[in-house]
Amino acid sequence: MTAQTAQARDLATVIGLEVHVQLETDTKIFCGCSTEPADEPNSRTCPVCLGLPGALPVLNEAAVEAAVKVGKAIDADIPVETRFHRKNYYYPDLPKDFQITQYDAPICQDGRLEFSVEGEDRAVAIRRAHLEEDPGSLQHVGGDIDTADYTLVDYNRAGTPLMEIVTEPDFRSPGEVRAFLAKLEEVLEYLGVFDATRDGSLRVDANLSMVDADAVADDGAIDGSTLESANRTEVKNISSHKGAEQALAYEQSRQKNAIQRGADVAQETRHWDESKGVTLSMRTKEEEKDYRYFREADLPPLRVADWKKRIAIPELPAARRERFREAYGLSREAADKLTSTKQVADFFEEVAEAFDPGLAATWVADELLGELNYRDMHVTDVEGRLDEVTRLVELVATDEITAKNAHETVLRGMLDGGEDPDTIVEREGLGKTGDDEVADAVRDAIEANPDAVADFHAGEDGALNFLVGQVMQSTGGSADPGTVNELLREALAGD
Repeated sequence: MTAQTAQARDLATVIGLEVHVQLETDTKIFCGCSTEPADEPNSRTCPVCLGLPGALPVLNEAAVEAAVKVGKAIDADIPVETRFHRKNYYYPDLPKDFQITQYDAPICQDGRLEFSVEGEDRAVAIRRAHLEEDPGSLQHVGGDIDTADYTLVDYNRAGTPLMEIVTEPDFRSPGEVRAFLAKLEEVLEYLGVFDATRDGSLRVDANLSMVDADAVADDGAIDGSTLESANRTEVKNISSHKGAEQALAYEQSRQKNAIQRGADVAQETRHWDESKGVTLSMRTKEEEKDYRYFREADLPPLRVADWKKRIAIPELPAARRERFREAYGLSREAADKLTSTKQVADFFEEVAEAFDPGLAATWVADELLGELNYRDMHVTDVEGRLDEVTRLVELVATDEITAKNAHETVLRGMLDGGEDPDTIVEREGLGKTGDDEVADAVRDAIEANPDAVADFHAGEDGALNFLVGQVMQSTGGSADPGTVNELLREALAGD
């Protein structure tokens, strides 16, 4: 093929994902070591997770329950019998030189997950989701993976319960991948089986290839022979939604440029270097036969198909979002914000039970989340103080302080200084000014600013705002702006 012929080709992107998710359990998947983070390397280890001779694995029931919950959330089949295998390969952070995983009988099969990207609803098929153990972690000292002076190995992570979620090659752009990962993480957090704040809790390997655009059907389907003949690269070391989009955008461009030059795309594994924003060749891509899978003789077959009926899962984000819109009359935007995490949704419902749902939505979705986002904080950072936020909403709902002061002074003071709302209100003298005091302030503002009064009568829009500002200033911001506006109009109408 000449470069001119290659340049004429209209290409489409095909992406499939392998998403590795750490499951939230107290102990590791095959031993009793704690999964809590530790400051000291290699301090959460034992003969089992270090792979010492004679040590035998014992399956963690909590990890299996978490896997079943994930299966229900993605509408997957759970077979009558599932088994564990040994995946054999050498890597420094894999102390046994094999990984206990699942091969031809995964615990979850044939699922799907719906998500939205740029206002369009999409669904991705999930081929399988299986349980396995996490390897340890490597720390490259003095450089990155290929330039480090030396590498340290920490086995604290080895044996942490891991679920690998493998999609079909249903993605057609890096943007779709980012939207899918956000939705998947949202669902996992609602299930209570995942903690996004943990380092390395979600890692992505992505397979990308380019095919002729006319091989893609109108519904996005691609026949198996086309996929089989397309050389794909696997991109590893992706640890964030944004990183996945950036890595795949780079790889998409790299492959497209190679094809347009008439060059071949090697089937290989590549490393995503986030600091440089490039993918780098690591090795030729392994094939299934290279791992020499065989049955894990130390673990019996697992039969948990009936657990799908027995184990309950909470209301998932999409269903809760729709219920919020119907039950509370919220806009789509507000409902999306209020269901962004389970903690936010739970807190909103607590506030909405005590106060007007519209007021609750404003204070949780706009005021609280807005201030937290500005500080790069999450609701989990203040979950021990949410009763103080509820008290602040109460102060506004009962007209004890103005909404302006509640937001600009009290809420910001609470987040920045750690004080409770009543302390701030008392110290700053923010109690709402009485009606007589506001009326006096309105009269004083009119008498002190005859030019502004004249401008108001002449039809200048800014004159009233100026007078409102004068009243608010004289009352220390404790008057209600709407009341001030109304009183000024009444007084000026009779002037």
